[in-house]
Amino acid sequence: MAFVSPPSLQALAWPLQFCVFSTAATYVASVITGNVSQVDRLWTFLPTIYTAYFALLPLWPQYSQPFPLCPYVPEELSLAATDFSPRGLFMFGLVVIWMFRLSYNTFRRGLFSLKDEDYRWAVLRSQLPPWLFQIVNLTFIAAIQNVLLLLLGIPTYVAVVQQPHGPMSFSDVALGAVSLVILALEFTADNQQYAYQSYKQSYLEGTEYDEKKHWVGARLDWIPADAKRGFVTRGLWAWSRHPNFTCEQTFWWLNTFFPVAAPYPPSLPHYSVAQLFLMLKSSFLSLFTARASFGQLLFSLTHFLSPFWPILPALCLSALFLSSTMYTENITLAKYPTYAVYQRRVAMFGFFKTLEMSLWYRLFDEEQRVDDEKVLWGSDKGKGKKD
Repeated sequence: MAFVSPPSLQALAWPLQFCVFSTAATYVASVITGNVSQVDRLWTFLPTIYTAYFALLPLWPQYSQPFPLCPYVPEELSLAATDFSPRGLFMFGLVVIWMFRLSYNTFRRGLFSLKDEDYRWAVLRSQLPPWLFQIVNLTFIAAIQNVLLLLLGIPTYVAVVQQPHGPMSFSDVALGAVSLVILALEFTADNQQYAYQSYKQSYLEGTEYDEKKHWVGARLDWIPADAKRGFVTRGLWAWSRHPNFTCEQTFWWLNTFFPVAAPYPPSLPHYSVAQLFLMLKSSFLSLFTARASFGQLLFSLTHFLSPFWPILPALCLSALFLSSTMYTENITLAKYPTYAVYQRRVAMFGFFKTLEMSLWYRLFDEEQRVDDEKVLWGSDKGKGKKD
């Protein structure tokens, strides 16, 4: 089992420079325009830029930067820049496909418009004093999100800089195939949500809904009850409350495991449950019996967890999605009380969790299952009719 060290600041010289610039630019733009969705508009491009930087290292000038913000190869990365990494290029290709999917969905929803702002920021702005909201804007919306987007390029760094540039392995092909399936599912989930919102708007405005304008896989049998409910529950959304978020996280976890699953370092340590329990027990006992300071405990935990640093990008992304989705659902629940039924019946992310919940209801609460499913998927007036 072999481990590798995290990248040094010198190795990340250009990505960090570009991240600082992006953070400053998006924050200043948000203050000038009063619109804090500037990072949201760049979300589709920044991971691709950082991934491209590492995957295309041989293309950049070496050692010196011709002009500010121009990509270049610092001395520490010079050996990796002598030729291309097949694994790095393959990962870059998948991220480009991811970028096109997200860009298309962002464009058709009008989110590239400089006037558009994510509704969640408007809600948060109303909940906080102006001075505190600006602190959140600077630290989280601008800075932390930009750093997270930089981290999504780190798996490609590992593949290009810390691994041999040899032929791809079976794990690359397998992970690539699964990644394409996940992107197809995410594309379908986006299309179903977009089709639902189009149907909902047509129903409420009394205009005609044309399902032929939507992608195959999103032409579902919408009924008036769906529009009245206010949120989508059909298709992939019957299996997960956020199938697009599930697929998004899965894609980046797969991206993270490209270098980890390859037949080269880094390898993740394998701890048994007993080893984990003993480590945590000894660490906390030492703290509470005054045999070790908090600093020593922190050092011990850091040493124990440091070999897991290659999965940090995906872990941070999942933490962001979990917290933001919980906040989003609180907003949705306040607007649509029946969303509580949806939460009770369908899992937030996991498809298998929904199966488990369905089985539980069938075995122990059939009456509740029937009532919930009537609320979520039942018909009221028949397809296409408006009362």
